Amino acid sequence: MKIGFIGLGNMGAPMAANLIAAGHEVIGFDVAGVIVEGAAQAGTAAEATAGAEVVITMLPNGAILRSVAAEVIPTMNPGAVLLDCSTVDVESARAVAEDARAAGLGALDAPVSGGIGGAAAGTLTFMVGGSEEAFATAKPLFDIMGQKAVHCGPSGNGQAAKICNNMILGVTMIATCEAFALADKLGLSRAAMFDVVSTSSGYSWSMNAYCPAPGVGPKSPADNGYTPGFAAELMLKDLGLSQQAAEAADADTPMGARALELYRAFVEEEDGRGRDFSAMLPRFETRGRG
Repeated sequence: MKIGFIGLGNMGAPMAANLIAAGHEVIGFDVAGVIVEGAAQAGTAAEATAGAEVVITMLPNGAILRSVAAEVIPTMNPGAVLLDCSTVDVESARAVAEDARAAGLGALDAPVSGGIGGAAAGTLTFMVGGSEEAFATAKPLFDIMGQKAVHCGPSGNGQAAKICNNMILGVTMIATCEAFALADKLGLSRAAMFDVVSTSSGYSWSMNAYCPAPGVGPKSPADNGYTPGFAAELMLKDLGLSQQAAEAADADTPMGARALELYRAFVEEEDGRGRDFSAMLPRFETRGRG
């Protein structure tokens, strides 16, 4: 399959590499000039997408997605699929999908979960919005780049699923870090805390798979000085998207709103930028109730 790939950053580059390894023809473009071995390099986004059967985008935000889509949609052949794997606002995802459909294209919003490690290993989870027909076209590519692709419904629903998932993740990570900090002050060892909670009603992915306490549970960024697997500023972005969506939908999300406030302070006013989002634990360790 001929694939145009726009956005070859930390996530896009390994995703493109996996497609190339599986035998697909990839024409890549990135504003930073990133080169992926085995991919043809285009000088512009439009050049990368001309004649492609599927165009994959992995971009920073909705505004950039809209700009890129406006450039590439006119170059794509009718029946081709625009597959956006960025994490953006629902409104932008739906607007781009509508523009694509008006041009006779398939459109999918398919944000991912699994981080840089999952992109490299081909074990991402895709949350996909769009038509059944477009999903069927892209399914072989999802199978190469990931371990699971869930069709969530019409356009925008992939972003909705990602936003809701990461709102849960941000809230549960804060609660997990708070609990470890409280356990420390109550004289409960972290090992005992983990052994109890990981097999009790406090069980969560934040505790069991991504424990924020160094030396406890499976290996996680906490064991590497909180070098990011998932950076705190990316969690801040996703929580911001969740609250933007909640406001638009008139949904009451007080825990999501509070998580956004805490991550904003952590990233913008404290030492969170460039650290893993689980580095909230050392933040809480040094704080009292005042």
